[in-house]
Amino acid sequence: MTKTRICVWSGPRNISTALMYSFANRTDTRVIDEPFYAHYLNSTGVTHPGREEVLASQEIDAGKVIDQVVLKDYDEPILFIKNMAHHLTEMRTDFLDKLINVFLIRDPEEVITSLIKNLPEPVMRDTGFKMEYEIFESLQAKGLKPLVIDAHELLKDPEKILKAFCQKVDISFEWQMLSWNKGPRPEDGVWAKYWYENVHNSTGFAPYCPKNRLVPPALNGLLESCQHYYDLLYREAIKA
Repeated sequence: MTKTRICVWSGPRNISTALMYSFANRTDTRVIDEPFYAHYLNSTGVTHPGREEVLASQEIDAGKVIDQVVLKDYDEPILFIKNMAHHLTEMRTDFLDKLINVFLIRDPEEVITSLIKNLPEPVMRDTGFKMEYEIFESLQAKGLKPLVIDAHELLKDPEKILKAFCQKVDISFEWQMLSWNKGPRPEDGVWAKYWYENVHNSTGFAPYCPKNRLVPPALNGLLESCQHYYDLLYREAIKA
């Protein structure tokens, strides 16, 4: 029955969970939270909070995840998958052609200053920016038209951006996408207790508020590199 498969590729700390909650509040949508997380941890060996819990909670074979989760037919007409772009590593990518791919970005300074609370020494791979741009470029080269949503633009006017988003993917807008109940959702991954505190305390998209936090000098090189990829993607973003 599933007719529309929306896959959001994001970096961490990009309000991707809020966007997932927005779609989870629709009447016609199944949402899935980061199905490739265990694959990513297993294939890279990186250390993240709750690593062993994540590995125990999910299939680590990316091929099986693609066939048994991403391309599976669900009862709901819309499937919304929240993914981290950097999880797309050491695996086939042909399945992307069967999805509506959306890239969620956020100002790199805000991403890095938030990310270091959980990962004190992040590298480019941890931010997702480079991978997002590379996936975006590869899809465009195939003649596909991926979408870009910027977190700042979304928070400035959630209704306008979500309506434009829905129109572009040919689905109806539903008003309940603008708010949700406080607390966790059953769709949350087991990593929610490490990463989702803010969204669990929310009931909707919070108004944009500049963070005014400075990136540590040691990470200025990373910030500059991330800014390059962010600027390239931002040019394509839906604007409020």
